Amino acid sequence: MYGKAFAPEYQGALTTLSVNSSLTDVLAAGTEQLRAAERVGARAEAARSGLAVAEAHRRLGQVADADRAWKASYRTAREAGDEGAMAWALWSGGTLARQRGAFPLAWRLLRLAAELGEHAGDVVVRGYSLAGLAETGRIQGDYAAVTELHEQLLAEARKRGEARHTVWALEGIAQIHRNTGAYDTAYAMFEEAAQIAARAEDRRGHAWALRGLADIVSVRDQDPDRALELLSEAEASCRAMNLSGALAYNHKMRGNVLYRAGRYERARDVYAQALAEFEAMSEPRGRALARLGLVKSLARLGRDRAETATDLAELARVLESIGLRHAGRMVERARTELGLGLLSPAGQATAESGEGAGADTDADAVAIAHSADGAGTEVAR
Repeated sequence: MYGKAFAPEYQGALTTLSVNSSLTDVLAAGTEQLRAAERVGARAEAARSGLAVAEAHRRLGQVADADRAWKASYRTAREAGDEGAMAWALWSGGTLARQRGAFPLAWRLLRLAAELGEHAGDVVVRGYSLAGLAETGRIQGDYAAVTELHEQLLAEARKRGEARHTVWALEGIAQIHRNTGAYDTAYAMFEEAAQIAARAEDRRGHAWALRGLADIVSVRDQDPDRALELLSEAEASCRAMNLSGALAYNHKMRGNVLYRAGRYERARDVYAQALAEFEAMSEPRGRALARLGLVKSLARLGRDRAETATDLAELARVLESIGLRHAGRMVERARTELGLGLLSPAGQATAESGEGAGADTDADAVAIAHSADGAGTEVAR
């Protein structure tokens, strides 16, 4: 039913790259091809090579380099009149914005990418961009708004036999079920995702599915040792492909498993490791979540209650500013768990989901978004 997974973001002369290619290899090949295309004035090829460069930088956690690369790819594609390449560049920029915690900008760029992809007749970039919108809403905790979109994209991916996209959609829906307490359903979907990813040789998707399974095994089955085994298996793939972000989230989950098992000293050390990894890649959501785990672990190890309360209040504000709808509930659960009572109304996190949380701060990206608003009709003329 499903063929071998492929990476549509590796385009032009780079289509021979595998979905499992090491990101350092992707970066080297993409940079070489980009320079070659620039030397001969092949703008469309340069734009598509630049996309691979942007994605390699993003997944390696090199945020500033990724930011420059996707913008350069977009501008080069615009000069070439290549709507499809423009849409892919906007998708990369929107995905980076979500990774940086700039959710309003992510919504804007991903919407434009989907619209431009549809205008260009590129169903793949349209699908990836809609998936990006769904994932952004899911991460913010707005499940009611994006569950239907997840399911629609899963049906489309199954129909086309696209293993990688099917795996992504299954994992997204599974995460929603996990977060709403439907552990059995979540486990079954993560398990199916892992099986499809394994058969399709999608190591990245497989690693994320194993992480989801580990979470359920830890929470539902209370089997930390099995959960840690699953995370170790996933970590091997993350390291083989140099997936910095996935590895940091793997470590954060390892901290969760250890904390739930009462292994607080080890949990403290792993959360600190994950926190350093998130800080190195300027990933605010992961940084805040790792810090929350670290604060809880330190509290269990006897840290001063007043200091813990102060840190949790600050984290509530940080999570709110990022735009996570469920931020207040997360912090309140931590306070209750640690016997600290409830936050005062002034300290509660109240961020709403979607585009209202936070603000666009990247003037350059906003300018590109403005230019992309009419790009389809402009290029068509």
